[in-house]
Amino acid sequence: MRSLCIKTNDSNLLDYLLNELKNIDLQNICFSENEFKVYKNIIIHYSGKDESLFLSKISSILSFLVIDELEETLLKRFIFQNYFYFDSIERNKILTLCFDIMTDDFSDFFDKKFNLLYNIFYQFLSTHKSIVLNGFINFRLKDYFVLLDEVICEAVNSYVIEKEYLEFISLLKLYINSQPSESELVHIVFSCSESILLDENKNLILAKDDIFKAKYLSDISFSYNDYILNSLLTLLPKKIYIHLIDGYMDEFIHTLQLVFENRIHLCTDCNICRLYRTSNKNSNIKKIPHSELS
Repeated sequence: MRSLCIKTNDSNLLDYLLNELKNIDLQNICFSENEFKVYKNIIIHYSGKDESLFLSKISSILSFLVIDELEETLLKRFIFQNYFYFDSIERNKILTLCFDIMTDDFSDFFDKKFNLLYNIFYQFLSTHKSIVLNGFINFRLKDYFVLLDEVICEAVNSYVIEKEYLEFISLLKLYINSQPSESELVHIVFSCSESILLDENKNLILAKDDIFKAKYLSDISFSYNDYILNSLLTLLPKKIYIHLIDGYMDEFIHTLQLVFENRIHLCTDCNICRLYRTSNKNSNIKKIPHSELS
């Protein structure tokens, strides 16, 4: 016979364990709950011959317990301890990002943390007859904590980048709303491969160093679309028509919509769209005669 004693005073953990033991897929097992001077104990007896299977089942239950019942609390604790300079709202946003990160690669990440916990519990239970659950979790799961900390670091980085991005948008909106417009209309012929600007007369607007307002770009760059943003910040058109000639929208278009708001108009099937769509297929996007656009 193999016996184990799990000690804890956490009623939620006790209820979780008792429910799992009631539904365990293993014969020749019995368990009881007893309260002693310091801890409430769950005592498990296994009279079967496959001790490794018994330890495996209990290790699995304990691993799921940590993930299901304690992981969120642990994440909150680590975020508070290591990033106390964020306010409560920001910490909650970081916590949400942690779950988003774990969900994005759910299967692989879950297997990684489950296997890590399972091995720690199995090795301990193989040589011990009792386990003080809260103490074990606080002092024996360092590798698991490292894994959670990596997720938190990624979430914090994502949050800071998003925060800087929103501040960048806010700065540009303040600038735009404080300056007079220098142009009535600008066309953006936008493609996933190449984009150009046309003025209200449908003439090509060339990129020039002297119109660049690089100080408004902060640390955020859109590579070949930088000149479009800089040109728009210089011209500050009252209307901006974005011609999505291949139906493609990326973060840059989303940013323009946030910055210029109701000045932006999306288009997918006008004369400009059709002409440049044909030109783009022929790799000749910039060489459409003005007469064809009129």
